[in-house]
Amino acid sequence: MATVSFENTTCRYAGSEVPAVDRLNLEIGDGEFLVLVGPSGCGKSTSLRMLAGLEDVADGAIRIGGNDVTHLEPRDRDIAMVFQSYALYPHMTVAQNMGFALELAKVPKDERTRRVREAAALLDLEPYLDRKPKALSGGQRQRVAMGRAIVREPQVFLMDEPLSNLDAKLRVSTRTQLAALQKRLGTTTVYVTHDQVEAMTMGDRVAVLKDGVLQQCDSPMALYERPANAFVAGFIGSPAMNLRECKVAGDALRLGDADIPLSRRQLAGLERDGADTALLGFRPETADLAMHADPARPADGFALEVRLVEELGADCYVYGGIPGHPAEDDIVIRVAPGRAPRIGETVHARVRRAHVFAPNSGARLDA
Repeated sequence: MATVSFENTTCRYAGSEVPAVDRLNLEIGDGEFLVLVGPSGCGKSTSLRMLAGLEDVADGAIRIGGNDVTHLEPRDRDIAMVFQSYALYPHMTVAQNMGFALELAKVPKDERTRRVREAAALLDLEPYLDRKPKALSGGQRQRVAMGRAIVREPQVFLMDEPLSNLDAKLRVSTRTQLAALQKRLGTTTVYVTHDQVEAMTMGDRVAVLKDGVLQQCDSPMALYERPANAFVAGFIGSPAMNLRECKVAGDALRLGDADIPLSRRQLAGLERDGADTALLGFRPETADLAMHADPARPADGFALEVRLVEELGADCYVYGGIPGHPAEDDIVIRVAPGRAPRIGETVHARVRRAHVFAPNSGARLDA
């Protein structure tokens, strides 16, 4: 078990002036499951590979268990890595694949056998120990790759999109098993994915990266409820948060034919920036639909022209546009199943809880 620290860690690739990872500062607790998430090219895999010793650190330091490992060889870092590809030896059995690293390390045969059998029991692989990889399903092969890491009993597990080769149903069940397994083992784990749903369901904390820069690191619900900026707000959540640039009208933001009130702190923040617009954000579940406008309360909601309805059983999502703004992306609102309006109908939506972001920096303005 060990803590992991990135201290102003920077990675630069030859021929590029822009760092792949720029001054990353991140503390990972002993036994914590931390997920690195972000779009393609954001630096999450590069950060993991620096921790593994597979990429050079240009500036800063990396520590494992308080020890500086910045320039240590991968084999000297006491880590085990699970890659996107299973990388199993096709001519070896499951047991041989799982124990091969121990054999190279000259671990006695009895000890190797004990560790392999314990890992196989954890992963429900005992019936398959004598099989070759070609006789296993994708999920079983991924568990063998996990077992190969577990038997080494490392200080830190590193996982680089290990579920991306699985089909959708198997991916859901495997991620549940993987998260439960990590809790049982208590081994510090750093997990990379581009799938924010995977990140939200697995991590104790989630670190969101963009263009090599850490945007926010917090618990999944804190990221969802209190995003630090517009990028995190739009990336975390499925469907994504609705984000619209709106004009400041007095002490409110104008969205279609509705006014969304601003707090004094939000107004003060916009005034400091000299901004006459702001980014308004709201989650699909924090808006309500009314089938008909109330003439007595014209400012209570904004008109929405329904363009698409997605019925997903327990959930239903309505996609629509504000009349007169056809170029804008659809606004998404969650409604109760069986209560959706018809496509082409104009309804009114009222926002119950909104986030406001500075138009230039994208930083969240607290209410």
